[in-house]
Amino acid sequence: MKPLAIIGIVLIVLGVAGLVVENVSFTERKTVLDVGPLKVQADEQKVVPIPTIAGIAAIVVGLGLVFMGRKRA
Repeated sequence: MKPLAIIGIVLIVLGVAGLVVENVSFTERKTVLDVGPLKVQADEQKVVPIPTIAGIAAIVVGLGLVFMGRKRA
């Protein structure tokens, strides 16, 4: 398989995953207070939204790369 087609397939898979999973969330631990032996930490949950247009664009570009890879073969 051509490298161009492989990259296209990866983009298609990532685009579909981006459309299925709307948000990526993770927890970040921060030190709020650090005084001698006393350490106070807080967990902060962050959410990163994945735009729908990014998933659609990845699929379209991926399809274009797959077709270009097949055309050159």
